[in-house]
Amino acid sequence: MAASTLTEVARLAGVSPATASRVLNGSARKPGQDIADRVRQAADSLGYIPNAQAQGLAKSSSGLIGLIVHDIADPYFAAIARGVQEAAREQRKMVLLATTGGAPAEEREAVAAFAARRADSIVIAGSRSSQPENQEGNAELAAELDRYCRNGGRVAVVGHPVVGATAPEGYHVVAVPNQELAAALAGKLASGRDGDFVIIGGPVGLFTSDDRIRGFQEGLAAAGRKPAEVLRTGFNRAGGYEAGLKLADMIKARQAGSGKGAGGGKLCIFAVNDVMAIGATAALREQGLRIPRDATIAGFDDIETLRDFRPALSTVHLPLEEIGRLATRATAPGGAGAHETDENGSGPTEAGHDGGRQQPITGEVTLRRSTETAA
Repeated sequence: MAASTLTEVARLAGVSPATASRVLNGSARKPGQDIADRVRQAADSLGYIPNAQAQGLAKSSSGLIGLIVHDIADPYFAAIARGVQEAAREQRKMVLLATTGGAPAEEREAVAAFAARRADSIVIAGSRSSQPENQEGNAELAAELDRYCRNGGRVAVVGHPVVGATAPEGYHVVAVPNQELAAALAGKLASGRDGDFVIIGGPVGLFTSDDRIRGFQEGLAAAGRKPAEVLRTGFNRAGGYEAGLKLADMIKARQAGSGKGAGGGKLCIFAVNDVMAIGATAALREQGLRIPRDATIAGFDDIETLRDFRPALSTVHLPLEEIGRLATRATAPGGAGAHETDENGSGPTEAGHDGGRQQPITGEVTLRRSTETAA
Protein backbone atom coordinates (compact mmCIF):
# COMPACT_ATOMS: atom_id res chain seq x y z
CA MET A 1 0.00 0.00 0.00
CA ALA A 2 1.30 3.42 -0.96
CA ALA A 3 1.98 5.75 1.96
CA SER A 4 -0.34 8.68 2.47
CA THR A 5 1.09 12.05 1.52
CA LEU A 6 1.10 15.37 3.31
CA THR A 7 -0.96 16.82 0.46
CA GLU A 8 -3.69 14.23 1.06
CA VAL A 9 -3.73 15.05 4.77
CA ALA A 10 -3.99 18.76 4.02
CA ARG A 11 -6.85 18.19 1.55
CA LEU A 12 -8.82 16.09 4.06
CA ALA A 13 -8.25 18.64 6.84
CA GLY A 14 -9.16 21.56 4.57
CA VAL A 15 -5.87 23.37 5.05
CA SER A 16 -2.81 24.17 2.95
CA PRO A 17 0.12 21.70 2.78
CA ALA A 18 2.30 24.31 4.51
CA THR A 19 -0.12 24.46 7.47
CA ALA A 20 -0.29 20.67 7.67
CA SER A 21 3.51 20.53 7.65
CA ARG A 22 3.78 23.02 10.49
CA VAL A 23 1.48 20.86 12.61
CA LEU A 24 3.00 17.46 11.82
CA ASN A 25 6.67 18.28 11.42
CA GLY A 26 7.24 20.15 14.66
CA SER A 27 7.60 23.72 13.45
CA ALA A 28 7.73 26.46 16.07
CA ARG A 29 5.07 28.30 14.04
CA LYS A 30 1.82 26.51 14.86
CA PRO A 31 -1.75 27.34 13.76
CA GLY A 32 -4.70 27.51 16.13
CA GLN A 33 -5.62 24.50 18.26
CA ASP A 34 -8.78 23.69 16.27
CA ILE A 35 -6.83 23.61 13.00
CA ALA A 36 -4.03 21.52 14.58
CA ASP A 37 -6.58 19.02 15.92
CA ARG A 38 -8.21 18.77 12.49
CA VAL A 39 -4.87 18.09 10.81
CA ARG A 40 -3.93 15.40 13.34
CA GLN A 41 -7.32 13.70 12.96
CA ALA A 42 -6.89 13.67 9.20
CA ALA A 43 -3.38 12.22 9.55
CA ASP A 44 -4.65 9.49 11.89
CA SER A 45 -7.50 8.52 9.59
CA LEU A 46 -5.15 8.25 6.61
CA GLY A 47 -2.37 6.47 8.54
CA TYR A 48 0.08 9.23 7.61
CA ILE A 49 3.70 8.73 8.73
CA PRO A 50 5.62 12.01 9.16
CA ASN A 51 8.76 12.49 7.06
CA ALA A 52 11.76 12.49 9.41
CA GLN A 53 13.83 14.69 7.09
CA ALA A 54 11.03 17.24 6.88
CA GLN A 55 10.74 17.23 10.65
CA GLY A 56 14.48 17.79 10.92
CA LEU A 57 14.27 20.82 8.64
CA ALA A 58 11.37 22.24 10.64
CA LYS A 59 13.06 21.73 13.99
CA SER A 60 16.66 22.38 12.83
CA SER A 61 17.39 18.97 14.37
CA SER A 62 17.14 15.49 12.90
CA GLY A 63 17.23 13.75 16.27
CA LEU A 64 20.03 11.53 14.95
CA ILE A 65 23.54 10.82 16.30
CA GLY A 66 26.05 9.05 14.07
CA LEU A 67 28.42 6.55 15.70
CA ILE A 68 31.52 5.32 13.86
CA VAL A 69 33.49 2.36 15.26
CA HIS A 70 36.08 -0.01 13.86
CA ASP A 71 34.24 -3.24 14.70
CA ILE A 72 31.02 -3.48 16.71
CA ALA A 73 31.75 -7.17 17.39
CA ASP A 74 34.81 -6.10 19.42
CA PRO A 75 33.72 -5.86 23.08
CA TYR A 76 35.70 -2.61 23.45
CA PHE A 77 33.56 -0.85 20.86
CA ALA A 78 30.38 -2.58 21.98
CA ALA A 79 30.81 -1.14 25.47
CA ILE A 80 31.42 2.38 24.14
CA ALA A 81 28.37 2.00 21.89
CA ARG A 82 26.21 1.15 24.91
CA GLY A 83 27.32 4.37 26.55
CA VAL A 84 26.56 6.35 23.40
CA GLN A 85 23.12 4.76 23.18
CA GLU A 86 22.36 5.58 26.81
CA ALA A 87 23.34 9.23 26.43
CA ALA A 88 21.40 9.47 23.14
CA ARG A 89 18.31 8.15 24.90
CA GLU A 90 18.68 10.91 27.50
CA GLN A 91 18.60 13.41 24.62
CA ARG A 92 15.63 11.60 22.98
CA LYS A 93 17.73 10.87 19.93
CA MET A 94 18.42 7.78 17.82
CA VAL A 95 21.85 6.36 16.97
CA LEU A 96 22.97 5.47 13.45
CA LEU A 97 25.89 3.01 13.40
CA ALA A 98 28.71 2.58 10.90
CA THR A 99 31.56 0.07 11.19
CA THR A 100 34.65 0.86 9.16
CA GLY A 101 37.44 -1.57 10.03
CA GLY A 102 39.53 1.44 11.03
CA ALA A 103 40.05 2.68 7.47
CA PRO A 104 39.97 6.52 7.28
CA ALA A 105 38.45 6.36 3.79
CA GLU A 106 35.56 4.28 5.15
CA GLU A 107 35.19 6.72 8.05
CA ARG A 108 34.99 9.62 5.60
CA GLU A 109 32.17 7.88 3.73
CA ALA A 110 30.34 7.32 7.01
CA VAL A 111 30.70 11.01 7.98
CA ALA A 112 29.40 12.07 4.56
CA ALA A 113 26.42 9.72 4.87
CA PHE A 114 25.57 11.00 8.36
CA ALA A 115 25.91 14.61 7.19
CA ALA A 116 23.58 13.93 4.26
CA ARG A 117 21.00 12.64 6.75
CA ARG A 118 21.47 15.81 8.82
CA ALA A 119 22.76 13.99 11.88
CA ASP A 120 22.99 16.45 14.78
CA SER A 121 26.33 15.04 15.92
CA ILE A 122 28.87 12.29 15.25
CA VAL A 123 30.91 10.21 17.69
CA ILE A 124 34.03 8.47 16.37
CA ALA A 125 35.70 5.70 18.39
CA GLY A 126 38.86 3.91 17.31
CA SER A 127 42.58 4.49 17.18
CA ARG A 128 43.92 7.15 14.82
CA SER A 129 46.78 6.19 12.52
CA SER A 130 49.72 8.01 10.95
CA GLN A 131 50.66 5.09 8.72
CA PRO A 132 51.69 6.19 5.20
CA GLU A 133 48.92 4.16 3.56
CA ASN A 134 46.35 6.18 5.54
CA GLN A 135 47.72 9.62 4.64
CA GLU A 136 45.24 10.32 1.84
CA GLY A 137 42.33 8.86 3.79
CA ASN A 138 43.22 10.97 6.83
CA ALA A 139 43.23 14.15 4.74
CA GLU A 140 39.85 13.34 3.19
CA LEU A 141 38.33 12.43 6.55
CA ALA A 142 39.62 15.66 8.12
CA ALA A 143 38.19 17.73 5.27
CA GLU A 144 34.81 16.00 5.56
CA LEU A 145 34.68 16.58 9.32
CA ASP A 146 35.69 20.23 8.95
CA ARG A 147 32.92 20.74 6.38
CA TYR A 148 30.40 19.05 8.67
CA CYS A 149 31.38 21.22 11.65
CA ARG A 150 31.29 24.43 9.60
CA ASN A 151 27.71 23.58 8.73
CA GLY A 152 26.73 23.29 12.37
CA GLY A 153 27.56 19.66 13.10
CA ARG A 154 29.28 18.61 16.30
CA VAL A 155 31.86 15.84 16.59
CA ALA A 156 33.42 13.91 19.48
CA VAL A 157 36.42 11.66 18.95
CA VAL A 158 37.52 9.09 21.52
CA GLY A 159 41.27 8.96 22.09
CA HIS A 160 43.18 11.22 19.68
CA PRO A 161 42.15 14.06 17.35
CA VAL A 162 41.55 13.12 13.73
CA VAL A 163 44.80 13.72 11.89
CA GLY A 164 44.65 17.08 10.10
CA ALA A 165 41.21 18.21 11.33
CA THR A 166 41.10 22.01 11.76
CA ALA A 167 37.51 22.90 12.72
CA PRO A 168 37.79 25.49 15.54
CA GLU A 169 34.31 24.85 16.96
CA GLY A 170 32.07 21.87 17.55
CA TYR A 171 34.95 19.40 17.59
CA HIS A 172 35.79 17.56 20.82
CA VAL A 173 38.25 14.92 21.98
CA VAL A 174 37.67 12.55 24.89
CA ALA A 175 41.29 11.84 25.81
CA VAL A 176 42.23 8.47 27.33
CA PRO A 177 45.46 8.36 29.41
CA ASN A 178 46.80 5.25 27.67
CA GLN A 179 50.47 6.09 28.16
CA GLU A 180 50.19 6.88 31.87
CA LEU A 181 48.11 3.79 32.62
CA ALA A 182 50.45 1.49 30.70
CA ALA A 183 53.37 2.90 32.71
CA ALA A 184 51.49 2.19 35.93
CA LEU A 185 50.83 -1.39 34.80
CA ALA A 186 54.52 -1.93 34.00
CA GLY A 187 55.50 -0.66 37.42
CA LYS A 188 53.13 -3.08 39.13
CA LEU A 189 54.28 -6.04 37.03
CA ALA A 190 57.99 -5.26 37.48
CA SER A 191 57.64 -5.37 41.24
CA GLY A 192 58.57 -8.74 42.71
CA ARG A 193 59.67 -10.57 39.55
CA ASP A 194 62.96 -10.96 37.72
CA GLY A 195 61.88 -12.36 34.35
CA ASP A 196 62.03 -10.58 31.01
CA PHE A 197 59.16 -8.66 29.42
CA VAL A 198 57.77 -8.74 25.91
CA ILE A 199 55.10 -6.50 24.38
CA ILE A 200 52.56 -7.55 21.77
CA GLY A 201 51.77 -4.31 19.95
CA GLY A 202 49.83 -3.20 16.90
CA PRO A 203 51.33 -1.77 13.70
CA VAL A 204 53.73 1.17 13.97
CA GLY A 205 51.80 4.42 13.63
CA LEU A 206 48.64 3.23 15.37
CA PHE A 207 48.36 5.89 18.07
CA THR A 208 46.63 3.90 20.83
CA SER A 209 49.05 1.01 20.49
CA ASP A 210 52.08 3.29 20.29
CA ASP A 211 50.98 5.20 23.40
CA ARG A 212 50.58 2.01 25.39
CA ILE A 213 53.92 0.60 24.22
CA ARG A 214 55.68 3.87 25.04
CA GLY A 215 54.08 4.04 28.47
CA PHE A 216 54.94 0.42 29.32
CA GLN A 217 58.58 0.95 28.35
CA GLU A 218 58.68 4.09 30.49
CA GLY A 219 57.25 2.16 33.42
CA LEU A 220 59.90 -0.53 33.07
CA ALA A 221 62.65 2.09 32.90
CA ALA A 222 61.33 3.78 36.04
CA ALA A 223 61.48 0.39 37.78
CA GLY A 224 65.10 -0.09 36.71
CA ARG A 225 64.29 -2.78 34.16
CA LYS A 226 65.60 -3.17 30.63
CA PRO A 227 63.25 -2.41 27.71
CA ALA A 228 60.83 -5.10 26.59
CA GLU A 229 61.09 -6.72 23.19
CA VAL A 230 58.19 -5.61 20.98
CA LEU A 231 56.33 -7.93 18.59
CA ARG A 232 54.27 -5.98 16.05
CA THR A 233 51.12 -7.61 14.73
CA GLY A 234 47.46 -6.94 13.98
CA PHE A 235 45.58 -4.87 16.58
CA ASN A 236 43.02 -7.65 17.14
CA ARG A 237 42.59 -11.19 18.43
CA ALA A 238 44.04 -12.72 15.26
CA GLY A 239 47.16 -10.57 15.68
CA GLY A 240 47.49 -11.70 19.27
CA TYR A 241 47.15 -15.32 18.23
CA GLU A 242 49.87 -14.92 15.61
CA ALA A 243 52.19 -13.35 18.17
CA GLY A 244 51.32 -16.11 20.65
CA LEU A 245 52.63 -18.76 18.26
CA LYS A 246 55.96 -16.93 18.02
CA LEU A 247 56.09 -16.54 21.78
CA ALA A 248 55.44 -20.25 22.27
CA ASP A 249 58.67 -21.05 20.44
CA MET A 250 60.49 -18.41 22.48
CA ILE A 251 59.19 -19.77 25.79
CA LYS A 252 60.02 -23.38 24.92
CA ALA A 253 63.55 -22.37 23.88
CA ARG A 254 64.03 -20.50 27.14
CA GLN A 255 62.82 -23.48 29.14
CA ALA A 256 65.07 -25.88 27.29
CA GLY A 257 68.11 -23.62 27.39
CA SER A 258 68.02 -22.21 30.90
CA GLY A 259 65.69 -24.39 32.88
CA LYS A 260 63.76 -21.31 33.94
CA GLY A 261 60.34 -22.76 33.41
CA ALA A 262 58.89 -21.67 36.72
CA GLY A 263 59.18 -19.06 39.42
CA GLY A 264 60.35 -15.50 38.92
CA GLY A 265 62.19 -16.20 35.65
CA LYS A 266 59.05 -16.61 33.59
CA LEU A 267 58.47 -14.38 30.61
CA CYS A 268 55.90 -11.65 31.29
CA ILE A 269 53.82 -10.64 28.25
CA PHE A 270 51.97 -7.35 27.86
CA ALA A 271 49.38 -7.27 25.05
CA VAL A 272 48.28 -3.72 24.29
CA ASN A 273 44.61 -4.71 24.33
CA ASP A 274 42.62 -7.52 25.89
CA VAL A 275 41.53 -9.23 22.69
CA MET A 276 45.18 -9.57 21.66
CA ALA A 277 45.95 -11.06 25.09
CA ILE A 278 43.08 -13.54 24.61
CA GLY A 279 44.41 -14.54 21.19
CA ALA A 280 47.96 -14.96 22.49
CA THR A 281 46.79 -17.09 25.42
CA ALA A 282 44.82 -19.34 23.05
CA ALA A 283 47.91 -19.86 20.87
CA LEU A 284 50.08 -20.69 23.89
CA ARG A 285 47.49 -23.16 25.13
CA GLU A 286 47.43 -24.91 21.76
CA GLN A 287 51.21 -25.29 22.02
CA GLY A 288 50.92 -27.01 25.38
CA LEU A 289 51.82 -23.92 27.44
CA ARG A 290 49.76 -22.61 30.32
CA ILE A 291 49.24 -19.20 31.91
CA PRO A 292 50.59 -18.52 34.54
CA ARG A 293 52.56 -21.79 34.80
CA ASP A 294 54.84 -21.19 31.80
CA ALA A 295 54.47 -17.43 31.29
CA THR A 296 52.40 -14.55 32.61
CA ILE A 297 50.30 -12.13 30.57
CA ALA A 298 48.38 -8.86 30.95
CA GLY A 299 46.11 -6.89 28.64
CA PHE A 300 44.49 -3.46 28.53
CA ASP A 301 40.82 -2.22 28.54
CA ASP A 302 39.09 -4.74 30.86
CA ILE A 303 36.44 -5.71 28.32
CA GLU A 304 33.29 -7.49 29.48
CA THR A 305 34.38 -10.76 27.83
CA LEU A 306 37.03 -11.19 30.53
CA ARG A 307 34.34 -12.22 33.02
CA ASP A 308 34.39 -15.68 31.45
CA PHE A 309 38.10 -15.86 30.60
CA ARG A 310 40.38 -18.19 32.53
CA PRO A 311 42.81 -17.65 34.02
CA ALA A 312 41.45 -14.26 35.08
CA LEU A 313 43.37 -11.69 33.03
CA SER A 314 45.36 -8.87 34.57
CA THR A 315 44.58 -5.66 32.72
CA VAL A 316 43.95 -1.93 32.93
CA HIS A 317 40.31 -1.12 33.57
CA LEU A 318 38.82 1.67 31.46
CA PRO A 319 35.27 3.01 32.02
CA LEU A 320 34.26 2.27 28.43
CA GLU A 321 30.54 2.94 28.75
CA GLU A 322 31.24 6.21 30.57
CA ILE A 323 33.60 7.21 27.74
CA GLY A 324 30.74 6.70 25.28
CA ARG A 325 28.37 8.73 27.45
CA LEU A 326 30.86 11.59 27.85
CA ALA A 327 31.54 11.76 24.11
CA THR A 328 27.83 11.90 23.30
CA ARG A 329 26.99 14.48 25.96
CA ALA A 330 29.87 16.67 24.77
CA THR A 331 28.20 17.02 21.38
CA ALA A 332 24.86 18.19 22.79
CA PRO A 333 24.19 21.95 22.52
CA GLY A 334 25.98 23.53 25.47
CA GLY A 335 27.37 20.12 26.36
CA ALA A 336 30.51 19.64 28.43
CA GLY A 337 32.65 16.66 29.20
CA ALA A 338 35.29 16.78 26.51
CA HIS A 339 37.95 19.16 25.24
CA GLU A 340 37.67 20.91 21.92
CA THR A 341 40.68 20.64 19.69
CA ASP A 342 43.01 23.58 19.34
CA GLU A 343 42.99 25.71 16.23
CA ASN A 344 45.44 23.37 14.52
CA GLY A 345 43.38 20.28 15.27
CA SER A 346 46.42 18.77 16.96
CA GLY A 347 45.18 18.51 20.52
CA PRO A 348 42.62 19.55 23.09
CA THR A 349 42.14 23.03 24.40
CA GLU A 350 41.32 23.56 28.06
CA ALA A 351 37.64 24.40 27.67
CA GLY A 352 34.56 23.50 25.67
CA HIS A 353 31.75 25.78 24.45
CA ASP A 354 30.46 26.35 27.97
CA GLY A 355 33.90 26.98 29.44
CA GLY A 356 33.74 23.79 31.49
CA ARG A 357 36.77 21.60 31.90
CA GLN A 358 36.78 17.99 30.76
CA GLN A 359 35.78 15.38 33.28
CA PRO A 360 39.00 13.35 33.34
CA ILE A 361 38.97 9.75 32.17
CA THR A 362 40.59 7.58 34.81
CA GLY A 363 41.63 3.95 34.70
CA GLU A 364 42.84 1.40 37.18
CA VAL A 365 45.50 -1.32 37.07
CA THR A 366 43.80 -4.60 37.94
CA LEU A 367 46.09 -7.56 38.66
CA ARG A 368 44.56 -11.04 38.49
CA ARG A 369 45.58 -14.68 38.24
CA SER A 370 47.28 -14.38 34.82
CA THR A 371 50.27 -12.50 36.24
CA GLU A 372 50.79 -14.39 39.45
CA THR A 373 54.40 -15.52 39.77
CA ALA A 374 53.51 -18.67 41.70
CA ALA A 375 52.08 -21.19 39.24
